[in-house]
Amino acid sequence: MQLPEAIQASGWTCFPADTPEEAEALHQRERFRVGVISLGPQGLTRDWHDLLLSMRHVRWIASLPRECLSVGAVVDAICDHCYDFHVLPLDPQRLVYCLGHAWGIAGLGAESPGDGCAGPMVGSSPAMKRLFRLIPRYARSRAPVLIQGESGTGKELAAQAIHDASGQADGPFVAVNCGALPASLIHSELFGHERGAFTGASSRRIGRLEAADGGTLFLDEIGDLPMDLQVNLLRFLQEGTFERLGATRQVRPRVRVIAATYVDLEDSIARNSFREDLYYRLNVLRLELPPLRDRADDVLSLAQHFLQEFAGEGRGRAKGFSRHAIEAMQVHNWPGNVRELMNRVRRAAVLSDHALITPRDLGLERRRQIHRTVDCLAVVRQEAERVAIRNALARYTHNYSLAAQALGVSRATLYRMIRRHGLEVR
Repeated sequence: MQLPEAIQASGWTCFPADTPEEAEALHQRERFRVGVISLGPQGLTRDWHDLLLSMRHVRWIASLPRECLSVGAVVDAICDHCYDFHVLPLDPQRLVYCLGHAWGIAGLGAESPGDGCAGPMVGSSPAMKRLFRLIPRYARSRAPVLIQGESGTGKELAAQAIHDASGQADGPFVAVNCGALPASLIHSELFGHERGAFTGASSRRIGRLEAADGGTLFLDEIGDLPMDLQVNLLRFLQEGTFERLGATRQVRPRVRVIAATYVDLEDSIARNSFREDLYYRLNVLRLELPPLRDRADDVLSLAQHFLQEFAGEGRGRAKGFSRHAIEAMQVHNWPGNVRELMNRVRRAAVLSDHALITPRDLGLERRRQIHRTVDCLAVVRQEAERVAIRNALARYTHNYSLAAQALGVSRATLYRMIRRHGLEVR
């Protein structure tokens, strides 16, 4: 039985295509989620390679003779493009399983974007899923929120997501970086001033707090706020009112305050650089943003998101990431967190001459490992993964389907892991 007939006989609708042009035309009409591609010893032609790059959302299953698993070009095609693979001769039961699983995973991505994102935030790691569950709950309240996280983790994006999901979403979202304003101007910037309040104050000016009336005021790097202004902010949080500099009339804006910090405010309290009473006023609802090094599962989805966002800025040649680039991103420690990843992908999107971005495009050549010690967590994790793969393959006598099932991954993922660890393919 030929492949199209086998797919039809399994209850699936099949649209055969002999050329990339036919496949692209069919996709424009049908918008399919899953594709099956036959691979021979030569791997993919350039046209098929470009087509698969343009359809990154499609879950591709490779169909190939067993002897092709030892051919480098075929292995590259599977690792770079395919969700799973099916070894000939055709096994209808196994084929049905492959198709059903690929369809289900593709459907999750297409129909439930809320599980992997909150506004502009992206991620499906356990830490981010917890974050996405908290954001709508916090949005229903008007209580202050304190967001804690390292620089570059996306604290302002989290604040924006809370605002966008709240009843004040139609109101303004006003962001203030407390560490970026000169000490001489920060009072006027936050609370405004009346004409003549100080030398050079030629007219009345409303501050950021008043500008956020009906919406949200986001105070980034709240730990850098001078002590005298901490008193003013505390009074506003307690009483809901403030005075412009040089004024005698109270102003009562309807504002929700969200603050963020990269420092441990409890340490700042111990050093007498932050008010304890203000800390407890702000820390009603707390949000912890994990560093990117603790979100390894999110690195690739974030990179793909940024590549799509910045694709139009460069030559438009980069459509995805090579296997080696993915490996490089997964072992990099990301000291600059999501901001660093975004900047590296943006630079690669602009400068890359390749269809698949390489480690060099990202600035993540092998020299990245110079600063990593042999006993670091990533190395320990890799060794544990290597041992688990070896044990599974030995237990199931190199039956990739059973070994992948035992490890909780797809066969294509298992095959990538085998290649990455340099294990024997049989």
